[in-house]
Amino acid sequence: MDLGDLIKKISIYTDGSCLGNPGPGGWAALLVYKGRQKMIAGYAAKTTNNQMELMAVIKALSALKQSCAIELYTDSKYVMDGALQWLENWKTRNWINSKKEAVKNVELWQLLDEKLQQHQINWHWVKGHSGHAENEKVDDEARRQAEIIQSTIRQDHENDQQ
Repeated sequence: MDLGDLIKKISIYTDGSCLGNPGPGGWAALLVYKGRQKMIAGYAAKTTNNQMELMAVIKALSALKQSCAIELYTDSKYVMDGALQWLENWKTRNWINSKKEAVKNVELWQLLDEKLQQHQINWHWVKGHSGHAENEKVDDEARRQAEIIQSTIRQDHENDQQ
């Protein structure tokens, strides 16, 4: 038996959404293992699109109970380029970017870095809103999550006005 057969192979599709930037936001991840699908999702009252894109990947990786070989699909160049091109330099420079400024969303990047170390990840960029079935599913769910928190915020505001 090949050792590669012992590690679980999983596909993950992620997306983040924000209604305003910053504003109410949502994230979603679809985990696919042996044909079974599991959608996980959440929201934040005041966030940015980039934060929700990062959160989708972090939460997806956090949902895994063991080290896996992952095919990870995202429509976020920010997350993919950050993970593949920028992260190591940021760590070397103590979380300072090439413009000599503090890395934005550093806490999320540090958490993502920790999660990335636990898995073998093959990254795939998917053009958003291009008809990719799984990307459309997570896009719809992330937007739905943002709308849920936006509606809750509106209701709370209206209740405060009464």
